[in-house]
Amino acid sequence: MEFPRDLRYTNEHEWARDEGGGRVRVGITDYAQDALGDVVYVDIPELGTAVTAMQPFGEVESTKSVSDVYSPVTGTISERNPLLDERPELVNESPYGDGWLVVAEMSDPSELDSLMDAEAYEAFVSQAETE
Repeated sequence: MEFPRDLRYTNEHEWARDEGGGRVRVGITDYAQDALGDVVYVDIPELGTAVTAMQPFGEVESTKSVSDVYSPVTGTISERNPLLDERPELVNESPYGDGWLVVAEMSDPSELDSLMDAEAYEAFVSQAETE
């Protein structure tokens, strides 16, 4: 399982990559996609949609279940991953690459500081697996 060091993580298993200029790229973690199983549909908001930190903004549907996706930050959606319309399985194949979900323009970039770093997230996942 991968835990890229350049990302920040939520308790709900989303990742956030600071792209500078108040922009953050968001996706679900390797752990989350593995737990979901084969992703068959991704529902993400339209451009310009306001999102709130730690509130659901979309859904990922797999052969096992439907799960909410939570925004790691407050802001506005400025990009959607167009590849997911035709190939939702990219979330499984490349959760930190081509399987990203959205880019948001953050209202408060300091919100990223409240998210877990890779080491803390790895410990969080390890603890969850032993419970």
